[in-house]
This record gives sequence, C-alpha cells and structure tokens, in this order.
Amino acid sequence: MLSLGLLWRALSSGGHEALRGKEQERPETRGRGAAAAAAMEQERALEVYDIIRTIQDPEKPNTLEELDVVSESCVEVHEISEDEYLVIIRFTPTVPHCSLATLIGLCLRIKLQRCLPFKHKLEIYVSEGAHSTEEDINKQINDKERVAAAMENPHLREIVEQCVLDPD
Repeated sequence: MLSLGLLWRALSSGGHEALRGKEQERPETRGRGAAAAAAMEQERALEVYDIIRTIQDPEKPNTLEELDVVSESCVEVHEISEDEYLVIIRFTPTVPHCSLATLIGLCLRIKLQRCLPFKHKLEIYVSEGAHSTEEDINKQINDKERVAAAMENPHLREIVEQCVLDPD
C-alpha cells in the first residue's frame, strides 16, 4: 500500500520518482506503525527548520524566518531507508524578482549540509510561482557541480559564511 506522504509528494511534484518502485508498503515502515514513521518524519522536519530559520538574509538584517522566506510548513522530510531521509525545502523569496534567491538557496544548502545530524538527501526549491526564474534557480541550487563552483568563489563564500553563522 502506498503511503500518504509518497502519494502527496507524487502529486505535488508531477509524479517524478516518488512513485517509482513504491507500489508496495515501504520497507522502513514494516515492523513499526505508520504513525511512528510519520512522527519521526515530523520530528526531523522540525529539526531541519530549527537549523534554517536563523540563516541571515544576504541584504537585510533579518533572518529568513523573520522575513517569511522559510516557515515550518516549507520543510518536508521523508524516510527513504532505515537511517536516511529525503529533506525537501520550498522557500519563498520576498519578491518575485529577488536577485538573491539563488544565494538564499545556496545558504540553505550549505547550512544543512554542515549541520544536519542525520544522513540525508537534500532538495531545495523556490516555492511554485514565487519567483520569475524559479526553474533556473531550482536547477542551480540542486546541481552539486554548480554549488561546488559557487563555493570556490572567495567573495561568494564569504557572504554565505556570514549568512549561515549561528547567532550568539
């Protein structure tokens, strides 16, 4: 039986990969209830949100949480194996033409790569309809080679480091 989380993900993402090979009950939920798995996913989602909410906006003296760029509802976590999770973030830039949306996505990725205490796969997207170039931004922030190249730029790396610093 297909779980509601996988079904929702399949519907919201146009079916890409969410249903592939998932026609049977998920193996990670066997031996424990679906409610326990859902509770663990929700706990992980809150853990992710606590990490990203304090990221500083690159041009304003506010956090992404204060600017409503991220919220608890923008984080999804799905268990993909016994000890690995798929983390999906959908952030909303403050304006549809925000020139720093890619940089915000990069900050989200770097902070989560450094701080998540569990094994994970990470997908970061601009919320649907929230930016005029969302497809391009989504490609950039989910491409490992582009992320690595961006972090090799000393000026860009310095900006990211300032944004992801934990508040004192």
